Amino acid sequence: MDVNGKRVVVLGLGISGMEAAKFLRDKGAQVTVRDNADNAAVSRRAEELRGRGIEVETGRQVQTTAGFDFGVLSPGINPNVPLAQTLRQAGLPLFGELEMAYRFCECPIVAVTGTNGKTTTTELAARVFAAAGKRTMASGNIGTALSAAVRESHDLDVMVVEVSSFQLEQIVDFRPRISIHLNLTPDHLDRYKTMEEYETAKWQIFRNQTADDYAIVNANLRLPAMSAQKVTISSAGLPADYQLSGGWLMARGEPVLEQKLTSLAGPHNAENMLAVLAAADLYGISRSVAIEAICSYRPLPHRCERVGEIDGVTFINDSKATNIDALEKALLSMTRPVVLLAGGKDKGLDFTGLRFLLREKVKAAVLIGQMTEKLTAAWSSAVPCHPATTLAAAVAQARALAVSGDVVLFSPGCSSYDMFKDFEDRGNQFRALVQTGAKPS
Repeated sequence: MDVNGKRVVVLGLGISGMEAAKFLRDKGAQVTVRDNADNAAVSRRAEELRGRGIEVETGRQVQTTAGFDFGVLSPGINPNVPLAQTLRQAGLPLFGELEMAYRFCECPIVAVTGTNGKTTTTELAARVFAAAGKRTMASGNIGTALSAAVRESHDLDVMVVEVSSFQLEQIVDFRPRISIHLNLTPDHLDRYKTMEEYETAKWQIFRNQTADDYAIVNANLRLPAMSAQKVTISSAGLPADYQLSGGWLMARGEPVLEQKLTSLAGPHNAENMLAVLAAADLYGISRSVAIEAICSYRPLPHRCERVGEIDGVTFINDSKATNIDALEKALLSMTRPVVLLAGGKDKGLDFTGLRFLLREKVKAAVLIGQMTEKLTAAWSSAVPCHPATTLAAAVAQARALAVSGDVVLFSPGCSSYDMFKDFEDRGNQFRALVQTGAKPS
């Protein structure tokens, strides 16, 4: 893809948009960035880009005009917003950041998607490849935009890329050597009209794969016809090539690793590890190397992270749980009575299906954010529900409700954007409140 001298407009000034703009400018393109937002973070990024000779326009009055050769859409920008629609109506090619960056990638890609577990699986796969001596890098939705990572791709053996449904919406040629599709449960229904629309976006990961490629997929998924060679995983007792059975990770009937020897608990994490084992086998990595790397791996922050203990009560930070499935999996992994902290931005999800599990696992729920009233209506018949106006108040309330031996589980089940910058900010604030010993009011 030759962009030298091309006039390019990048929509969105998040991490992906910023890295795409810098990469294209370094490749000789004339780059303009446009974002309707106008806040401190956007202003800082805008100034950095202007220092590189990139034109940046921000604020609600931004208008897209003619005069560009193509556009690049950041994954956080809905393709139906007026800025993007105007470009399409003008007949301008519009690529997603993932697609644009892929066209410059000089090494094979292992791409990971799914509603939950993407980041853990991406990070773990990169660790296993690195332990085997493969030159590798984790990028994409994990935090390092592919636009930044592809600068190193000529020196890599394999790139492990976390891809979201938003990124997959806009692909044209993107083709991973190995695709991994972990699971699919309701999420982002504020962006997608139906589950079928969300599912179709996820299916894009298989779109360009051929019979020379591989698709590692959960055995419980409904899948489209695909050309890639299929490898199945399951922790639910379904027939699969890689399974969890009797506490063991099994590969084609052979016991490989006892899950309790790892730091990743629960059936969802078993599937993450099974997917990585399958990818390692496809790359010919020795089992001993893969096992050692998996056993030495420690979960990333905000994913059922133990952040402290106060008066015999354990506090768990699961701020990464931004949907129902993630919350359900966190609850299923709990073996002691739970005081649950949940709530956040309303994404159009229905939480009533969790009532049975709440009765089994949860003694009280403390609720925050936009979803407080809806969660109270959905759950109050199953568990006492207590509203809190701030996270600090919620932590104090949870501490008052818990007794020695209980777990305070911060697993919101909702996105964070009603009260926090992102799930990391939310989790960091929770951790700080616990570690400073939030007192009951």
